[in-house]
Amino acid sequence: MTTLVALGDSITVGMGDPAADGGWRGWAALLAETLDRPEMHNLAVLGALSDDVELFQLPAALDLKPDLATVVVGINDTLRGNFDPVRTGASIGRTVGALRACGAEVLTMRLPDPGQMFGLPGALARPLARRMRAVNAVVDDVARRHGTVHLDAAGDPATYERRYWSVDRLHPNERGHRLIACRFHGLLAEAGHPVGDGPDPEPSSPPPTRFAELGWMATKGTGWLFRRSRDLVPALTALALRELLAADHAPERDIAPETAAT
Repeated sequence: MTTLVALGDSITVGMGDPAADGGWRGWAALLAETLDRPEMHNLAVLGALSDDVELFQLPAALDLKPDLATVVVGINDTLRGNFDPVRTGASIGRTVGALRACGAEVLTMRLPDPGQMFGLPGALARPLARRMRAVNAVVDDVARRHGTVHLDAAGDPATYERRYWSVDRLHPNERGHRLIACRFHGLLAEAGHPVGDGPDPEPSSPPPTRFAELGWMATKGTGWLFRRSRDLVPALTALALRELLAADHAPERDIAPETAAT
């Protein structure tokens, strides 16, 4: 038996990949199907920050004594006005370290730039891109220190193909979740972890109609955007104005400028 415990936010919950029971399935469940006698526990929560994963999901995960654990979190941290990459990295590091200490193989991920996915104007997209690079830098460090199975979704050209994303441009659709599951399966196989045949990369359900996508955005997507805009847009606007008013254009750094600006 292989116990897989998935920690994280809405991407790991499976949002964008509807299940037959009306909930979500997602890449972690698809990956679990390739393991030997899997016992799957998805502890991920919509909207979770790195602190939430450490404080609330990690204790439950440790109680389950997992053989395999996934920790994919950080995008929601970048979408907050009080973003601090050092704090985010420290929290993710403690989470991964505790799971490794209990004997679990841990899967981590470099996340794609949400500003690029949203199609934001350049002045707003640049600060958000720096935030995502800052998170990826600290997660890279965590992966090196703890020897995780580390997926570079940010550097995978397929990640940015529109066909892999839901209408909200933040969550993968079924094809996108299958892509993540296939990529992790390949990395586990390369690392010598016992896995069976890989997930089918092709969706098992027809894609949602344009009408259904517009309905989702009208009923749920606008609410999500409003909640994020209350703190994110003012913070990004302030950063953009700082760039425009700066007398000199020093080379961009990934972490220090963001820490000072928030």
